[in-house]
Amino acid sequence: MVDGFTREKSVWTFLQDCEVPIFIYGMGNGGDKVLRQFDRLGIVCSGVVASDDFVRGQSFHGYKVERVSDVEKRLEDFVIAVTFASQLPNVMNHIYELANSHTVVAPTVPVFGDTLCDDEFLHRNKDKIATAYSLLSDQQSKKVYRGALQFYYTGRLSYLPIITTEKAEAYSNILSLRMDEGYMDLGAYRGDTIGEFLSYTNNSYNNITALEPDPKTFKKLSKYCEELSRTQLYEMGVYKENTTLLFDNQSGRSSTLKNNKGIPTRVTTIDDLSINKKVSYIKMDIEGVEGDAVAGGVNTLKTQVPKLNVAAYHTFEDLFELILQINSINSDYEFYLRHHPYIPCWDTNLYCKNRYSQA
Repeated sequence: MVDGFTREKSVWTFLQDCEVPIFIYGMGNGGDKVLRQFDRLGIVCSGVVASDDFVRGQSFHGYKVERVSDVEKRLEDFVIAVTFASQLPNVMNHIYELANSHTVVAPTVPVFGDTLCDDEFLHRNKDKIATAYSLLSDQQSKKVYRGALQFYYTGRLSYLPIITTEKAEAYSNILSLRMDEGYMDLGAYRGDTIGEFLSYTNNSYNNITALEPDPKTFKKLSKYCEELSRTQLYEMGVYKENTTLLFDNQSGRSSTLKNNKGIPTRVTTIDDLSINKKVSYIKMDIEGVEGDAVAGGVNTLKTQVPKLNVAAYHTFEDLFELILQINSINSDYEFYLRHHPYIPCWDTNLYCKNRYSQA
């Protein structure tokens, strides 16, 4: 499988070899990370662009932010490197439209860490990549797996539309939620995923357990859930053990544990949260510590075998390491991978269910 990917040129090699000006499209953390890689790899950035109605005289890393239309007026050919993320339909459509008239790539850096999906990464992990692929339970999952890795490696946007499905498909065809689920929401944010859960269970459930470590966000979560019965909320994070970690709460949804900065925050485990409680469905989107959370839920995954909905895009390794980890805990799980509408390959989720369950 890996050998097939590397017949193409990696996005980083493509940019290194590029003979026309390269403009990054987007500011913020993604742009910071991509420009650091440009400096490390000797890739020359010619400027920063944004959509016409967004340009208001800003500057980014010393570059004056320009309209794409202004660059088009002075240059016949240039490459656009997309460095931001969006799931907004109008924004994604705009990026795809740009790709119809320009060379547009997305040099993806992981949400957490600095590892790149390059030749060295693919060959170093080729056995794990192949083993995880063999464990996937349907053809759509295998298509998503291949397409996600090809996108990470080449940065070519054309790989994304062909692997994208709506969340409703996963809920209907894989999770098949019942009206008596014991739901655990790890990374509950303001309650949006609780609302999503309730929409698929007709507002019926056995119990809800929700964790959110950010104090300000937890208040909003509490407000959202104040009318819900049989619901327990914890202003905590989840991890492989009960301890205190530093929590960086400066980035909204990208807030994360295990940083070298932040405020001391209590964390607990899935197993401790599951004591004397039905747990039949767990969703976890916890910004890079999904593997640690799974490690703290070994007993729950063995005994209750809950359905799982796990974010698999915070690091490139998540795509295969999570499958291998969960399979090593309980080989009764079936594994499904889905990518939902997003540029770049965010909102790629691993769905797991008991192959012997009728649910």
